[in-house]
Amino acid sequence: MIQIEDLRLIEALAQSPSLSAAARMLNVTPPALSARLRKLESTLGLALASRTSRQLTLTAEGERLAREGAALLAQLDALPESFRREDKRLTGTLRIAAPFGYGRHHVAPVLARFAALHPELQLELDLRETPWPDRRDSDAVIHVGAVRDSSWIARSLSPNERWVCASPEYLKRHGTPTDPRDLLQHRCICIRENDEDVTLWRFRRRMADGAAPATRRSASRESVRVSAAYTCNDGSVAREWAEQGMGLVLRSEWDTRDAVAAGRLTRVLSEWAFDSAPVTLLVPIRRGRTTRLQALMAFLEQSLGISAPQRQGRRRTP
Repeated sequence: MIQIEDLRLIEALAQSPSLSAAARMLNVTPPALSARLRKLESTLGLALASRTSRQLTLTAEGERLAREGAALLAQLDALPESFRREDKRLTGTLRIAAPFGYGRHHVAPVLARFAALHPELQLELDLRETPWPDRRDSDAVIHVGAVRDSSWIARSLSPNERWVCASPEYLKRHGTPTDPRDLLQHRCICIRENDEDVTLWRFRRRMADGAAPATRRSASRESVRVSAAYTCNDGSVAREWAEQGMGLVLRSEWDTRDAVAAGRLTRVLSEWAFDSAPVTLLVPIRRGRTTRLQALMAFLEQSLGISAPQRQGRRRTP
């Protein structure tokens, strides 16, 4: 007989690139997980996965079990919600993952207000450099940047343009670039995150508000390969370096807006649009829409201005 633990096992395997990654998700050792998988395969008389030392791939039967098991798990996860108290107080646990900077400055304060409204709800906020796709076991993930090959439901929190900025002192010493290709003559600060090509800065000329849609679409995208004088995997540190006059930085609007308003940074090349890094709320399809998750999403909509939902591609991240 298939147990709930078996369904959790196949779900973890479907969401993980390797046996070791699945073991970490389930908080067990790889040998223990391998033994559980062999026992399940023996019970069913089927091969559910093919595995090597580096990669794990579900068979067609394994894919079917993962798909149908996910539906059953979603019903089980939602079952307690059908017995919630008449006073509709939220209980249970919500696990949210977010990037360090945006999570610290924007998500954490919102969650604090949400917690005050629902004191019996347990909140777990996990801040990390790459919350997506690291934390697939979360109820919700807030991600900054493009989302590729996601099987989760995505809601846009903010368009979040990227601005090129430098301190007034730096610009006084080295001059102000007037064209993106002028960046080749400047000291640039690059941010290493989300496996992006950090020295390739893409841009296009910003069209006037009254420009025809066809004209907007025809605006060609170009790129410039800057020389990284300094590199850091923390965007806030990179912004602080720019404030200290170390060079030009391409950084999210949410993190540079206050510094620009205060005069610590000056935005340059504002007539050019650089690749944006949209802030997105990701919710796993399998989780279902529990009352507490719906309440969180609604609160984030009110607090952070989420736009209409859109579904990302259904392919599983390799």
